[in-house]
Amino acid sequence: MRPRRFLPSAPLKGRIRVPGDKSISHRSIMLGALAVGETRVTGLLEGEDVLSTAAAMRAMGAQVERLGEGSWSVHGVGVGALLQPQAALDMGNSGTSTRLLMGLVASHPITASFIGDASLSKRPMGRVIEPLSRMGAQFTASPGDRLPLMLRGAQPAVPIEYRLPVASAQVKSAVLLAGLNTPGLTTVIEPIPTRDHSERMLRGFGAELDVEIEADGTRVIRIRGEAELKPQVIDVPGDPSSAAFFIVAALVVPGSELLIENVGLNPTRAGLVEVLQQMGGDITLLNAREVGGEPVADLLVKHSALRGIAVDPAIAPSMIDEFPALFVAAALAEGTTVTTGLDELRVKESDRLAVMAAALSAAGARVSEQEDGLTIEGTGGEPLPGTSGAIATHLDHRIAMAMTVGGLASKAGVEVDDTRPIATSFPVFEAMLDGLAG
Repeated sequence: MRPRRFLPSAPLKGRIRVPGDKSISHRSIMLGALAVGETRVTGLLEGEDVLSTAAAMRAMGAQVERLGEGSWSVHGVGVGALLQPQAALDMGNSGTSTRLLMGLVASHPITASFIGDASLSKRPMGRVIEPLSRMGAQFTASPGDRLPLMLRGAQPAVPIEYRLPVASAQVKSAVLLAGLNTPGLTTVIEPIPTRDHSERMLRGFGAELDVEIEADGTRVIRIRGEAELKPQVIDVPGDPSSAAFFIVAALVVPGSELLIENVGLNPTRAGLVEVLQQMGGDITLLNAREVGGEPVADLLVKHSALRGIAVDPAIAPSMIDEFPALFVAAALAEGTTVTTGLDELRVKESDRLAVMAAALSAAGARVSEQEDGLTIEGTGGEPLPGTSGAIATHLDHRIAMAMTVGGLASKAGVEVDDTRPIATSFPVFEAMLDGLAG
């Protein structure tokens, strides 16, 4: 373990560019590996999760190589042409890699074993196994539908119409990726919109995909199988989930003013900015533009007096990974912040509701935990007291980064028990933060 105490910070000043979006990075490698020809990717996130995806695609026949910092080349094998991997696919800590690759393999005539670290092996895979089994894939999983598991792909797979029982971009994407090599039309019905990077990128690579939005907001997504994907040139925008920690840090550390460049602001991902603005956060969008079909802007963030609000549960899917950062902002706001509809946070890398409630309480915040959310009574801008011992992050990168921000806005500092998991999504996080406060 690598513990570190994060101490009260001087104002954060300057301009930064956070690493590439993790969701888009995963998908650019996967779809590049299914296109015939060379896909070039710049701005790729080189965290451990994305490297797990790259290693898996190499194991199934694609040529995936690093050309320079954030610059990668992918020579694909074509849809339907994935090769039998010779060893188990090690997914490390990446739930996204696991669920999306299960979708890819499900409609190919190969068998693959999926393994992961202790944290990933606790995460349930049943929500992906269920629809992929309907398409004809066969699974042998560990108890509780967990890793390690073995998947035998179907050839040919059977097209299905599947209504998502819970809002999950990973389940949606797994079914759509399985549909790429399935004859006919595969349909996913999404009652609550989730991040749409898969739909945007599948279209960009040439898949025949259409989205119909019904009167009540339900999205009906259809993809025609046996697709021929064309290689692309992709510039990955900055990850809003990584930017979240710097946005909150600039809002809560007095005197801070930070320009965060090139942040992806896909409407299905930008909920945190909207909620923080509702709380009184001074966040200005500059140079708004579109890069590779994704909306992007630079964010100018200044220290602000935040106020507590009741967060609309309808916005939760568009900021599901950003709630640990929001909880820290709420702990330093004036008044009470109430969050509901967050059951999904209990099955992330950790039970993020329970773990954040315990961590913030240890730092001196007033937090009560409900079944589907947290209620946080803010300090009114006063620093958090800080921790006497180390808070338990449970191998969860976002808990570690959120509590780092809590330490910057504390009196005595916050000690994080292990900073190593941060490398799964943001290897340069600590160095970037240290540079701003210097």
